[in-house]
Amino acid sequence: MTGQGETGQGLSYAQGDLDAASALRREVARDLKERGEDLWSAESLTPERLERHSPRESWRVARQGGEVVGTYALLMTDPFFWPDDPPGEAAYLHKLGVHPAWQGQGLSRTLLDHAAAEARALGRSFLRLDTAAARPRLRALYAAAGFREVDVVQAGPWLVARFERRLGP
Repeated sequence: MTGQGETGQGLSYAQGDLDAASALRREVARDLKERGEDLWSAESLTPERLERHSPRESWRVARQGGEVVGTYALLMTDPFFWPDDPPGEAAYLHKLGVHPAWQGQGLSRTLLDHAAAEARALGRSFLRLDTAAARPRLRALYAAAGFREVDVVQAGPWLVARFERRLGP
């Protein structure tokens, strides 16, 4: 499931398009700021800054009819948030984002399912992620998408809720 591909809901997926991922994340940040949830600065969402935390090849971009509608990063290790995980057991999802015009249509679930399918194809038993513990709507979204809340931990300056989804054969 790397490179280009087409799956569910007529979406096509591309790997490594950091410029498109950055543009979408900036759009999401603008929308959140307008709603009073100022989470990220525009400077923190440049391709260069995003690549510091998640290598270019980890980024996935979903398009609908050529329009970028969603993005996430899929990592094979996550020593910061999951330091005690056995190597090769899980893939780790970060930076899930859905374009504001596409929110509320189930696209987050579709992206999570796509990431899970990719992790399963890579031989991983779990898809894991974390989110700020103080974000109940996101925690509910992950629970509704089949993730189990593992725990709440302090990771550096952040209090995060950690989730996992067991991947079947």
